[in-house]
Amino acid sequence: MNYFLITTILVFLSAAFGFINVRFLKLPNTIGLMVITIFFTLGVFALSYFDDTLLNAEKYIITQIDFKTLLLDIMLSFLLFAGALHTNFQQLKVQRWPILVFSTLGVLVSTFLVGTAVYYLLMLFNMDVGYVYCLLFGALISPTDPIAVLGILKQAGAPKKLETKIVGESLFNDGVGVVVFLTIFQFASSGSATVSALDVLELFGVEVIGGVVLGLLLGWITYRLMKSIDDYDIEVIITLATVMVGTVIAQNLHLSAPLAMVTAGLMVGNDTMRDSAMSEITETYVDKFWELVDILLNTLLFVLIGMEMLVLAFELDYVIAGLLSIPIILICRYLSLLLPINFFKEKLDFVPNTNIIMTWGGLRGGISIALALGLTQDMHRDLFLVITYVVVVFSIIVQGLTVGKLVKKLT
Repeated sequence: MNYFLITTILVFLSAAFGFINVRFLKLPNTIGLMVITIFFTLGVFALSYFDDTLLNAEKYIITQIDFKTLLLDIMLSFLLFAGALHTNFQQLKVQRWPILVFSTLGVLVSTFLVGTAVYYLLMLFNMDVGYVYCLLFGALISPTDPIAVLGILKQAGAPKKLETKIVGESLFNDGVGVVVFLTIFQFASSGSATVSALDVLELFGVEVIGGVVLGLLLGWITYRLMKSIDDYDIEVIITLATVMVGTVIAQNLHLSAPLAMVTAGLMVGNDTMRDSAMSEITETYVDKFWELVDILLNTLLFVLIGMEMLVLAFELDYVIAGLLSIPIILICRYLSLLLPINFFKEKLDFVPNTNIIMTWGGLRGGISIALALGLTQDMHRDLFLVITYVVVVFSIIVQGLTVGKLVKKLT
């Protein structure tokens, strides 16, 4: 089975499940696609008791796809650029300081809180898991997913100030979370038993600052190129080249590609640059092109997340640990946001109950699963993959379906 056939099957399933969701379930696309795919996979499991042909085919497709590489090295750059391109830059500028603190200090605090709490939780199950591996789990589960949360918040009619905080934090903390994870991963791989906050901050600073600087440079070059011509076809291709070339450069220079793409997307998408660099027809084509890319990749991503349950080693202790981790992770997120929200709320006129809404609205998604898949067996990959999957499914389905009602009730 070649890659074209595998891609064809995934696109077909995405189209079929998307149609079923829009026609019958009418759930937000991210939630609907995951629910349908999980039920489809469970149906394949049940059918395998009579005929395992379909199960073997689905397993083969999943084993042929390197989900971690596909998402982190390819899809994420496109998704984050598209998300940043359509983010309200003026609101983001007003809320820049809390967003910066949420996506940096918040991720670091959450990583250590979650890692410590899960370390003691696993001790209750008599699981001898090193503290550094629990920190790795804290790093991979702390970033919230803008891909999952963007559409849901828009449907919920969240106040713009609140939507900007949650989406802005999610756009930036993906890149920060990946850097923190990779930093701790290096220490865990080298067998070092201790990881200091200073060690994390050192590598973190290089990748984060370097990624943002690269994004500013890419955004400025893209702006200058688009301003010098008036041809919507070529201008769309220029934005596409920015993402692809920028990702390659970031990867080769060991900078944060996600942060570079977010920064470039915000620069190209802000109103001032749009007005001076794009004609009305160019703006329409650029927006529609990236909306289509966003929808297509989102659809494929959440179908893949649903199918990833085939690679999980479901054990009762692992599942129970995953269920108990849900409230722990939510409490740690609440605590990690507490200080910055209290510091900024009077200066920036925060929406009432911002902390509760940001805690419940901080959905986890494909990035957490991709990072968990990158763990080695020595790092208790099977255990943390099951825990991550349980947390992500709960986050997207339960939190995703209720965050809109929570926003309406508390604001």
